[in-house]
Amino acid sequence: MKLKICHLYPDVLNLYGDGGNIRCLTQRLRWRGMEAELVKLPIGSGESLAGADLIFIGGGQDFEQQVLLGDLHRGRDKELCAAIEDGVTVLAICGGYQMLGAYYETHDGQRCDFIGALDLYTVGAKKRMIGNYMFRCADALGGMTVVGFENHSGRTMLGSGAEPLGKVLAGFGNNGSDGTEGAHYKNVFGTYSHGPMLPKNPDFADLLLRTALERRFGRAELEPLDDALERMAHDEMCARLEREKT
Repeated sequence: MKLKICHLYPDVLNLYGDGGNIRCLTQRLRWRGMEAELVKLPIGSGESLAGADLIFIGGGQDFEQQVLLGDLHRGRDKELCAAIEDGVTVLAICGGYQMLGAYYETHDGQRCDFIGALDLYTVGAKKRMIGNYMFRCADALGGMTVVGFENHSGRTMLGSGAEPLGKVLAGFGNNGSDGTEGAHYKNVFGTYSHGPMLPKNPDFADLLLRTALERRFGRAELEPLDDALERMAHDEMCARLEREKT
């Protein structure tokens, strides 16, 4: 079995080691005897998303988001929307997550129009939401606990067409007020979790792989891996955040 993984805008959207998510996904496939074809699509790339099984979009600052807008609206937006509607698995982090929504409006009123693939929008504030955090995924996604690092001034609000990825257990999440984190639509997983998030959340990494494999092959057989170190890192962060709450 082979999955095609497309890394969109690796040249500008790669904060806090987000590119490590790609390494995690490809390695977890290889450990199981499966192949991973990695395609990098920086600004100006003429290569399409055709045939992609999984698309990854990392995080970036407001400046980087503005830099890529021209390229995004030269056809990449329509291509990405079509892939999402076709059920391609997408992991989008922070700025990449915001980019899938309708727009981002800075705290001083400047607006960046994005692609509108997900029913959400983001409004910036002067105060940033920063720190380690954790959330519990929706029951339909397995109810697993995810840990990560968030650093964003944007407050993301979901519309009726997007479900929260999970419920905040510690930290801020989408907006620091309604207790939601991220968004889930079709096979899209949007989150504010930097880190990179996947190495210390192996169950979530396998959820993405399973989703992509089932779409491509109609079945997903993921042999168990020795995730002792990954789970140790995950559990230590959960315990640390629980201690900080008391």
